[in-house]
Amino acid sequence: GWANEGLGSSGKNQRVCHAAARLEMGSLWEEFNRLGTEMIVTKAGRRMFPTFQVKLSGLDPLADYVLLMDFIPLDDKRYRYAFHSSSWLAAGRADPAAPGRVHFHPDSPAKGAQWMRQIVSFDKLKLTNNLLDDNGHIILNSMHRYQPRFHVVFVDPRRDSERFAHQNFKSFSFPETQFMAVTAYQNHRITQLKIASNPFAKGFRDGDPEP
Repeated sequence: GWANEGLGSSGKNQRVCHAAARLEMGSLWEEFNRLGTEMIVTKAGRRMFPTFQVKLSGLDPLADYVLLMDFIPLDDKRYRYAFHSSSWLAAGRADPAAPGRVHFHPDSPAKGAQWMRQIVSFDKLKLTNNLLDDNGHIILNSMHRYQPRFHVVFVDPRRDSERFAHQNFKSFSFPETQFMAVTAYQNHRITQLKIASNPFAKGFRDGDPEP
């Protein structure tokens, strides 16, 4: 369903306090989540599958909004995959946090009416494990768990708008989108599900997974 609580909506600007976001392809995300979703990170950057997509409601049709995503570590652990038990095990303390980055939806800023008209897809977002990446990709540590977060930011026209910055955004987290960052799939059932459900996955068999 619709997530409209987000992360605290009290004291928020009326342009964002009614914003609601529904995760698209929720059943597919849940299918992956049951197996333990893995997302590939590469030096060059890899797109997510499933793609993070949301349907928005409750925005002011005439106001401008910026949409963005970031990714936060779920815990302070590093993991390894135990093949004999097909499970992830904690394997010590997390590596130093990768540089925190945000990914702006390329259509930002746009009117609320435009954002609500169609499904918003973050299909340009790429994940990398290259700490020196200069392409603006999201930098993650392999073998660490992450929670994607989605943010709706009202573009406040007031001259002193930075004073109200904390009131002008609303954040959403969908637990079923949590994943383990990996350089190669560890759980063969994840590989099978990705191939079965990804229209571009013929590339897996051709050795080039990019659409």
